Amino acid sequence: MAKIEVVIKHADMSEDMINIAIDSATQALQKHCIVGRNFGSYVTHETNYFVYFYLGQVAILLFKSG
Repeated sequence: MAKIEVVIKHADMSEDMINIAIDSATQALQKHCIVGRNFGSYVTHETNYFVYFYLGQVAILLFKSG
């Protein structure tokens, strides 16, 4: 993935927490995520990059495509 410019508009947290947030967001942009209680789906995904699970009553579909 190409380097993305980070522009922080406002922050009220430690530098370490900011770095963790940026790293987490950067990783999240490399995947697709569907979250909900009631949805249908049909997706194409890369081999070994698909998981569908529940956290309590909330369904999570996480995959990488393209």
